[in-house]
Amino acid sequence: MNQYCVDFDLPLELTEEFILLVPQQREQIDELMANGIILSYALAADRSKVWATVNAESLEEVQEILHSMPLIQFMDPTIYELEFYNATGNGLPAISLN
Repeated sequence: MNQYCVDFDLPLELTEEFILLVPQQREQIDELMANGIILSYALAADRSKVWATVNAESLEEVQEILHSMPLIQFMDPTIYELEFYNATGNGLPAISLN
């Protein structure tokens, strides 16, 4: 499995159509994260960019994942294959021995 960083440029002006699709986008992202396909997903504070780290076998698979996203028509993605991806934690809460 390879990892890819996707750098999305978002539109300067968010239309009503865009805003109405946000809940569907978040639902899909949550599902992809739960399935280990998306490892991280971040929105810039100025809402101009989104970054995602994606697990996929190929660039074509990443493109298929992106094209299934509800907001892809509004986003301009650039995909970078990563040599490695390091992150702290594994998404699980710390174990308490109490």
